Amino acid sequence: MKYIAALLFSLTSFFSFAQNGYEIKVTLKPFKNQYIYLGHYYGKQLPIIDSALLNDKSEAVFKGNKKLGGGIYLIGYSDKSRHFEIVIDKNQKFSVIADTAKLQAVSFQNSPENVEFKAYQEFMSKNGSSIDSLMKLRSKVSAADSIKINGQVEALNDKIKKYRNDIIAKDGNGLLATLLKAMKEPDVPTNDPAAKTDSMFAYKYFKKHYWDGVNFYDDRLVRTPFFESRIDKYMEQLVYPEADSVIKELDYMLGYASINEEMQKFLLLKFVNRYLNQKYMWEDKVFVHLFEKYFSQKTYPWLTDAGKKTITNRAYSLMANILGTEASDVELPDTANKTTKLYSLQAPYTLVVIWDPTCGHCKEVLPKLDSAYNAKWKSMGLKFFALARETDGKKADWLNFIRDHRLNEWTHVYYSKQADEARTSAGVPGYSQLYDVQSFPTLYLLDKDKRIIAKKLTLEQIDEILAFRQNKK
Repeated sequence: MKYIAALLFSLTSFFSFAQNGYEIKVTLKPFKNQYIYLGHYYGKQLPIIDSALLNDKSEAVFKGNKKLGGGIYLIGYSDKSRHFEIVIDKNQKFSVIADTAKLQAVSFQNSPENVEFKAYQEFMSKNGSSIDSLMKLRSKVSAADSIKINGQVEALNDKIKKYRNDIIAKDGNGLLATLLKAMKEPDVPTNDPAAKTDSMFAYKYFKKHYWDGVNFYDDRLVRTPFFESRIDKYMEQLVYPEADSVIKELDYMLGYASINEEMQKFLLLKFVNRYLNQKYMWEDKVFVHLFEKYFSQKTYPWLTDAGKKTITNRAYSLMANILGTEASDVELPDTANKTTKLYSLQAPYTLVVIWDPTCGHCKEVLPKLDSAYNAKWKSMGLKFFALARETDGKKADWLNFIRDHRLNEWTHVYYSKQADEARTSAGVPGYSQLYDVQSFPTLYLLDKDKRIIAKKLTLEQIDEILAFRQNKK
């Protein structure tokens, strides 16, 4: 009975491996007794997931008990500086035979997917080279011959298009067909009546059909060299650069990706890293949205405690100073040691200047701000609220700088270390957190209701924004 039980266990394990595992035999000449590596594309990264030692016959086996996710994989040489591509999808038990001296002759056993992929690569290489040669020739011939060459290039492009469409028609759910559909960009119709009346027709059509054929729950797309670039192009060139528009697109993608853990992980990591440090001021709202909807009340097996803390801390630093919202009030002692509030200033514009009296850059910028104030901004009704944050200097450094540079028309307050410690000890966010101070000076421009017009500004940007608003009036 024990023997039968052991045999049954052995057979169960075998069938489980055959169904769920992978076994890729590789012959890679002329290497011997060296490690080779199995990796895959992951957006713009190339993670290595397995290694195998070549024997005296240049043979090695990549083997694992868990099936690999489908996509384009890489077999890397022992020095990790070179590699060649294979595809992995449903069938994960096959052989690869290659020689680095004639890599174009790589062959496969028991892998029709790789045979098809190789044929596609060879077809594209041959026809791509023909197009390149014709394009180079076109610049050297007469106008009549140039027209003839244009026709030849168009014929080759049609040939490529038909080849791709035939693959898609044959097996629309196959790996290569899926990749081709995901790479395909919309063909904007030129004979549509709407194109004659709507100057935005081409843009609208292209954007509407950009993701045709792409399933955001198919994680095979993650393991390709083009999918992340496709997302980047869409977000940077087709989505209106404004927080609500971006949020709508992210939620669309992540909504479908939520049923596939690997795709969800890929998109969340991509977007949270993209908006962690904002390129544009309005992106603060995007990051806070990502935190509140996808991280604040959720955990993921791939997210470390340190990563969760970084995301959380950054979100809390941004929540209090999102563009268009009211700035946090400040209540600190002024130069006469009298408690003064930011909201006590009545002005169409308030420039909040958070600086350090020992900061060399601050000492350079503040006098320039005062000069711009006297030359232009004063007539617009702008007022200064300057918060000096104590670091290594003394309170006297602050007072001396104000006196020496005659910053007499500014409202000045002092944020001592003791005041900061008292707030944080009481569980109240410090002003540095409320204003997301990453460097000195940090400049915020507020409107008459103390709403944030713009933040993290340079002098030139302040000047441009004020001029624009005045002209708009």
